[in-house]
Amino acid sequence: QVQLVESGGGSVQAGGSLRLSCVASGRTFTTHYMGWFRQAPGKDREFIATITGGGSNQYYADFLKGRFTISRDNAKNTVYLQMDSLSPEDTAVYYCAAPRTEGLYYSQQAKDYYYWGQGTQVTVSS
Repeated sequence: QVQLVESGGGSVQAGGSLRLSCVASGRTFTTHYMGWFRQAPGKDREFIATITGGGSNQYYADFLKGRFTISRDNAKNTVYLQMDSLSPEDTAVYYCAAPRTEGLYYSQQAKDYYYWGQGTQVTVSS
């Protein structure tokens, strides 16, 4: 059974940082792109960042303005999201996701992901 398990969420004050982790089990995704999305209350799920299988290329949502960094450690089957300069607008449940096949090099669209974690809550106070 394939599982993606996120951790590292929590409560932080504006301007602070958090590092999210997503550990995959049940299969490896070393040659697959992976991504992070988030969903705030009352809003649609939105793309945050994606990273290619080897980790050499990363793509981000424009609104992040360089505050977040996605990375991966394929030896640990883990993807990370370093979040800096957090603001209350970043409050959301954060999800990692992986595709079922290698077909694409990367994707910013939720429809191209098949496996999803349960999410980890990030709350930023002002």
